[in-house]
Amino acid sequence: MSVDYLRISVTDKCNLRCVYCNPLGSCGYVEHREILSFEEIHRIARLSVRCGIQSVRLTGGEPLVRRNIVHLVQKITATPGINEVTLTTNGVLLEPMAAELKAAGLSRINVSVDSAERECYQRITGFDLLEKVTRGIYRAIEVGLTPLKINAVILKGINESQVPALARISLYLPVAVRFIEYCPTSRHTRPSHDFIANSQVRKIIESRFGPLSAILGMGANGPALYFKVRNSAGTIGFISGRTSVFCRSCNRLRLTSDGKLRPCLYSAHQYDLKKLIRSGAGDKQIMALLERIIEEKHRYTKFNSFTEDFSMQKIGG
Repeated sequence: MSVDYLRISVTDKCNLRCVYCNPLGSCGYVEHREILSFEEIHRIARLSVRCGIQSVRLTGGEPLVRRNIVHLVQKITATPGINEVTLTTNGVLLEPMAAELKAAGLSRINVSVDSAERECYQRITGFDLLEKVTRGIYRAIEVGLTPLKINAVILKGINESQVPALARISLYLPVAVRFIEYCPTSRHTRPSHDFIANSQVRKIIESRFGPLSAILGMGANGPALYFKVRNSAGTIGFISGRTSVFCRSCNRLRLTSDGKLRPCLYSAHQYDLKKLIRSGAGDKQIMALLERIIEEKHRYTKFNSFTEDFSMQKIGG
C-alpha cells in the first residue's frame, strides 16, 4: 500500500469536552510557541508531496478554532501535487465558515456527531450545541463541501440508544453516517468496557431498517466499509478499529500539532520534524527523513494495539 495521505493536526485546543477524548477540559495544552506555524505546516505538506503524498486532512483538537485556518486551507490547496484537502470538525463553528472554506479550496468535511438527541449530545460533549452543529451540516451541504461524512463513536450506556436516530439521517440526507468503534487511549476517558462492537451496531440498525446492502468499491482507500439502507439518500459506514485489523492497508501518516510525525496512530514511535525545521535543516534533509519514515512505516505498526496512554486531541482525531 502506497503512503499518500497526510493528516495534519493544526491545534490541540478544542471547544468541546467529549467523554471519550478530553472530558477534563484540558489535556495539558501545548504552549503556543511549540505549535507548528502555518509556514512550517505548509513546508512539510509541500515537501511531502515530493515523497508521494497526494491528500491532506486537517484535524485538531478542533481545527476551526485555529485563527486564520481558511488561509492555511488556501495555501495547501494551492500546492502543486495535492489533489484533495479535507477537514474533520465537530461542526460548532462550521455554519459561518463553510462558504469561506469551500472558496478556499476545501473539498469536503467530516463532522463528529455522537447523538441526534439534544440532551444526550450535551451529556457527551459537555455543551448544548447540537442545533448549531446541525445548522453547520446543512450549510456545508449547501455550499458543496460534499460528500459529507458524519462520524459517531458509540459508547455502551451513553449513546447506544442513538444508533437508530443517527442511522436514520442517511435515509433523507446524501451523507455517510459512520459508526466508529470506541478505542480508549487515555486513563482520563471512558473505560474499555464501554466499547460496543460494530457488529452489534449493525444488528441494531438492521432490526429497525432492514438488511443493509454492501457498496462495493466505496471507501477503498480507507478503513470504512459502506452499506446502504434500501432507497436511502445516503450511506452507512463502519470503522471497526477494535474488532478488525486493517493496519497493512493503512496509507496515512499523522503530523501532530507540535510537529511530531507518527507513522502509526498507536505506535509510540515518532519523528520530530519541528526540531529539524527549527534547527535550520534544508529541504533535502527534511525530504530524506520523510522518505525514510514512509519506507519504514509498517515497521512501527501496532496492529490495532491500545496499550499506550496518549491524547487524541494532541495527535489529531
